[in-house]
Amino acid sequence: MVHKKYIALFLLFTTSFFGCRNAGDENIIDDDAIDNSTLITLKTKTINITQIIEGVAQERSVIMQTPVNVDTSKDYPVVLAFHGRGGTNTSWVNKLNKFTNAGNFIGIYPQGFLKSWNLGTEPSKADDVAFVNLIVGELKKYNNLNFDKMYAIGTSNGSGMVNTLAIQTDHFKAIAPIVSQLMESTPLLPDTNPISIYQINGAADSTIPINGGPKLGHVFLDALESAKLWANKFNCSQTPKIQNLGNNTLYIYKDCSKNKEVRYLRIEEGAHNLHWENPNLFDDIWTFFQRF
Repeated sequence: MVHKKYIALFLLFTTSFFGCRNAGDENIIDDDAIDNSTLITLKTKTINITQIIEGVAQERSVIMQTPVNVDTSKDYPVVLAFHGRGGTNTSWVNKLNKFTNAGNFIGIYPQGFLKSWNLGTEPSKADDVAFVNLIVGELKKYNNLNFDKMYAIGTSNGSGMVNTLAIQTDHFKAIAPIVSQLMESTPLLPDTNPISIYQINGAADSTIPINGGPKLGHVFLDALESAKLWANKFNCSQTPKIQNLGNNTLYIYKDCSKNKEVRYLRIEEGAHNLHWENPNLFDDIWTFFQRF
């Protein structure tokens, strides 16, 4: 019979040997050890995220729009959509619900603080890049999302936000900035990663002129020059393929780095609210996104 003293010594040795950790091991996450059963089930809801803005904790809402019946056997693409200045995230629900209802993607619609996205001259002074990082971190708590298929759409001030996110982060495979091009205050950076772009502008837009210039406290680039900058940055073909779509013109820059593509659609009669007047616009954007 083994003496109790030796049993105690054995337990002490094994606990010390197998239980010891190197400094910093507590920061190492073993993906194989993650219990997927703890992830949250997808459903249509509003998520509240706390962010410190000018020293004050603010609750910011994010709408998650899903199919009524979520297919737990698949991982859904994710589309973040950003409203314009003065708008609300609820506006995206009806615009994109035919896609979310059909299970094409999960819609994620953040609310801008003070109904704007902070690009430098807006009422909001929130760090909105940090806010989107918080959103992505929150989404990783959910089941059935495909983070290799994340996209972003923006209109007006929201377009400036998605341009900024494409420049400063690598969250998205493709973006669609609608009625806003690049600005002098948002230059492309040396470490900006290749991303597919579908930029859409209206020739009749008096809010953000297609030819660029100072407006709304920003200096906008010419819309075609904006597309060329993206294309040059991503080593696309210098000569675009040009398609005439009725009165409208589509410029396509192919052969970009990492198989990306830059598109610029000029809508001749398009005003600043052109996305309301072109019901098939989001179908074209979603078709574009699915290729990347």
